[in-house]
Amino acid sequence: MTAHVDSLCLDANDPLRLARFWAGVLAWEMADDPGDGIALVPSDDTGFRIRFLPTREPKNGPNQMHFDLTSTSLDDQRQTVARALSLEARHLDIGQRPEEGHVVLADPEDNEFCVIEPGNDFLADCGFIGALSCDGSQAVGYFWSKALGWPLVWDQDHETAIRSPRGGPKVTWGGPPMRPKTGKNRLHFDLAALGHGDQQADVDRLVFLGATRIDIGQGEVGWVVMADPDGNEFCVSPA
Repeated sequence: MTAHVDSLCLDANDPLRLARFWAGVLAWEMADDPGDGIALVPSDDTGFRIRFLPTREPKNGPNQMHFDLTSTSLDDQRQTVARALSLEARHLDIGQRPEEGHVVLADPEDNEFCVIEPGNDFLADCGFIGALSCDGSQAVGYFWSKALGWPLVWDQDHETAIRSPRGGPKVTWGGPPMRPKTGKNRLHFDLAALGHGDQQADVDRLVFLGATRIDIGQGEVGWVVMADPDGNEFCVSPA
């Protein structure tokens, strides 16, 4: 039995501000969150919520994961960029070349994301969130494929990608060279047991696949904090 992705969590210094930004960009509805954050509920086949959780920690370097947003036309791409800028995004230079068609932006808390040009074959059958693009190894792609039961849809030149059989975004890992990890990631997955509700069985299975239990100072909580083979944090909820 595999776990499923319940939510993608973003640490935020101002969760409400960041949630409003992404609600405006994605056209998702804000909803009550069972924890102390704010949630967005998908309006498409994304398959998981986005949660904004409060933190006092400042952002430290590029994120390990970012959104790739798709475009149906050049005009659609321009509209997405304009909408994001009107909501307090800004252009970001990460060394991209002028001839590259995608636009790199940062949200109000400097989380990077890309607006991909139309005609991208790799994301052709994906929704508006085409991919969660990650800095990571081939091995971690294999780990997440087995952990979630999502098949590999790309495995070449140390790059991997997986996608849920039900659709939604692809999750991609770019392979080497990888940036050194410094501190806790700003984005992480929350997993939940699918059907059986046995949290410990999920944790044991994930450890068998190569994950480790870690302590980030969470104290006595109902979820288990773990790290994948590349050291990226994620949580496993009871159900």
